Amino acid sequence: QVQLRESGGGSVQAGGSLRLSCTASESTDQCYDMKWYRQAPGKEREFVSGLDRDGSTAYPDSVKGRFTISRDNAKNMVYLQMNSLKPEDSAMYYCYAERRCSPNYGVEYWGKGSLVTISS
Repeated sequence: QVQLRESGGGSVQAGGSLRLSCTASESTDQCYDMKWYRQAPGKEREFVSGLDRDGSTAYPDSVKGRFTISRDNAKNMVYLQMNSLKPEDSAMYYCYAERRCSPNYGVEYWGKGSLVTISS
């Protein structure tokens, strides 16, 4: 099973940028759809960005135009570039992978999270 580890979180002022990294224990470009989620204290976990195996991306309106998801297949890494950050972007950010190959089709994997704090 793939293991995911996030890094790159931290504290920045509003308007700043951060890049989160998700390191996978195996190659993800062939068999995994990758996503980022976030969860703020007292709120439900929400979808932040997605990158399918065919290269298609998806973003909710709340981050569209500010966040960019990408992958480096050679390094087994997925990134989330976050620009023009707002205090409401503060949350724990999680890397997520869904397997799209057999065996274990449909199995979901989560990292442990990376904390992002945006001050006003």
